[in-house]
Formats: sequence, C-alpha cells, structure tokens
Amino acid sequence: MRKASGIRGPFDVADKIDRTLFVVAILLLFISVILIASSSVMESQKLYGDEFYLLKKHVLSIVAALTLAFIAGMIPSYLWEKMSFKLMIAVVVLLVSVLIFGRTVNAARRWISLGPVNLQPAELLKLCWIIYLSSFVSRKMVEVRTKLKGFFKPCIIICVMAFLLLKQPDFGSLVVVTVLAFALLWIAGSPMSYYFFCGIAGVLGLAGVIAFEPYRILRLTTFVDPWADQFGAGYQLTQSLMAFGRGGLLGQGLGNSIQKLGYLPEAHTDFVTSILGEEFGFVGMLAVILLEFVIVFKALKLGFEILRNGPKFQGFVASGIGVWFCLQTTINIAVASGAMPTKGLTLPLVSFGGSSMIVFCVATAVLLRIDFEMRRGLIDFSADDSAEEEKK
Repeated sequence: MRKASGIRGPFDVADKIDRTLFVVAILLLFISVILIASSSVMESQKLYGDEFYLLKKHVLSIVAALTLAFIAGMIPSYLWEKMSFKLMIAVVVLLVSVLIFGRTVNAARRWISLGPVNLQPAELLKLCWIIYLSSFVSRKMVEVRTKLKGFFKPCIIICVMAFLLLKQPDFGSLVVVTVLAFALLWIAGSPMSYYFFCGIAGVLGLAGVIAFEPYRILRLTTFVDPWADQFGAGYQLTQSLMAFGRGGLLGQGLGNSIQKLGYLPEAHTDFVTSILGEEFGFVGMLAVILLEFVIVFKALKLGFEILRNGPKFQGFVASGIGVWFCLQTTINIAVASGAMPTKGLTLPLVSFGGSSMIVFCVATAVLLRIDFEMRRGLIDFSADDSAEEEKK
C-alpha cells in the first residue's frame, strides 16, 4: 500500500469519494438553513431589528465551515496524526484562555470574542480529542490492552479537561469527551474490568458535581417533572414538548410554528429540533434522524473496515467521529423531547452555532478524506504503528 502523500482533496476524483456521505451532509446543511430561516425571525427582529440577521449569520457560518472543511479535506490523514499533540495543547490553551478572557452569556463563560466572531473552544476540543486519542491508542495498542496505565493515562487528561469545562461551566461537552474516550478505549480492546471502577468513580463524581451546583439540581428536578414549574424552571422544556405535541405525524407546515413566536426561548439554537418536530412532525423528525445516522453508520463502517486490517490511526478517527455524531444527535433529541436533562448540545450540521458548524463540517471532511484514502489504497497497512511504538 502506498502512503498518503501530496496535498490532494477528497473532491478531486468524484468517483473516489463516498457520494452518499457527501450528499447527506449537504442535505443536512440545507435543512439547517430552512430551519434557522423559519425559527429565528422573531428573535432577530427583537434583538437586532433585522428579521434575517441570524439567518445571514448562520449562512456565513456555513460558508466559513465549508471553506475550512475543503481545506481540511486536502490534508492527508497522516498529517493529522503528526499534529495531534500540538492540536491538543492548542485547544487546552484556548480552554484556559476562555476562563480569563471569555465572554459570559447566560452565566456561562464559553466564548472568546474575536471581533465579529465568537469562538467556542469546547467545540474544537471534541474533534481534537478524537484525533489525539486516536493517535494514542494506535501507538499504544499493547499498553492499552494489557496494562492499567494504558487505560488511565487518558483518564488523567479527562480530569484536567473536566476541571476546565466545569469552570465554564459546560457539563454537556464533558459528557461527550468522556464517552468518546471510553468508546475509543473499548474499540482498542481495553479490558471491561477497568470500566467498572471508572463507572463507580464517574457516578460519585457526577453526584458531587450535581450536589455542589444548585442550578444542576434544579435542572434534574425540572427534568423529572417540568410541569410542576411550567412558567419557571420548566418553561423551556414544556414549550418544547408543546411544539412536539402540535407537530403530530406530519407537522403544521413550514413557517407555521407557534412556539417560535416568542414562546420557546432561543428556538433557533439547541431546541431547533422542537421547531423541526412542530413544523414537519414525526415524519420530518424521522427523516433528519435517519440522515444523521447515515453519517454514523458510514463512519463506523469505515472505521471498523480499516481496523480489521490493523490498528491504524485513521480507523480510530473514523470510529470516533461516528460515536460523536451518534452521541450528540441522541442527546440533543433526548433533551428537546424531555428524555434527558438539559445539556446544551447542538444537533450536528443543523443547529445554529458557528463553532459547532465549523467543527462538524471539518469532521465530515476528515471522514471523507479517510474514505478517499482507503478507496485509493493510500493507507499503509504494512507497518504496525503500535508494534513500532513498543520497540522504541
């Protein structure tokens, strides 16, 4: 097999990319524009005096995301592995910086203002964490499978990230990076017995985090019975449930949502799923979920196909991206439908949010690049990365 070399994009040979994955991603972006156009009019008029302000901002975010995704798609996958440690250091620096220079919105300090652009480091962390951990497990495969320290090294990094994320606070992102770590370690073959002790520690840590933050206790009690305080703490969730109830099987039709007219707070952000359910009904929701899970299926299928040939970095990255899309889609829909407490996680490639949109588009481009290299035989399976590392 030839090593991936040269700066060639995944789009330079049309018959050598996964067209289904590409088309599905574009469809989700198209649906995103439609939903934001429908759900953000009231908010835009109220806050900015321009009913299309948030839509314009969203479209610019998508343009920027596609531009960066195209650039990411031209980078050979082995270069991502070489840059993994530097990327992780850079994102940790950003996580520290946001605590010092960050912009506070709704009591959360998660954004760094760069002129007209707001950068959310926690979103960048998710992709960088997948790349870094994929590099780690591909190089330390034997250690991960046979030694306790191979499992706990990533756990130490998670503890550092937990401190930085909870200071923002951003509990949702912490859940994502923790599950991603355990998923990749499990795929790498880490013994199940290790998860038992981590599970106990995780439950105790979760209980402590909830107990020492009154607003988290409020979120939990609201999740259990949102109607007990439907005009207070449970207001957003009850309005979201009303939106789903109005949608029924086929929905009220595009533009006919009532909840977006000032009833459901910030309907264009994480709860855009509720507007989707109200305007397009169960059928529309099912269609979007299926599109999201096409990406999940394609990513996991590609990852496992590569890993069957050897413990390669590209296989872990593809698998990690698949788990990430699956996890965040599930949590977003579960939160909007009242099946989970509020987490503040976006729906991949759909929700409003520049940093999230850019990161998911770049992740999709990386996935397309890996698939492109796999199809053209550019991934070198002759060298065992973990065996070479053990010899050092």
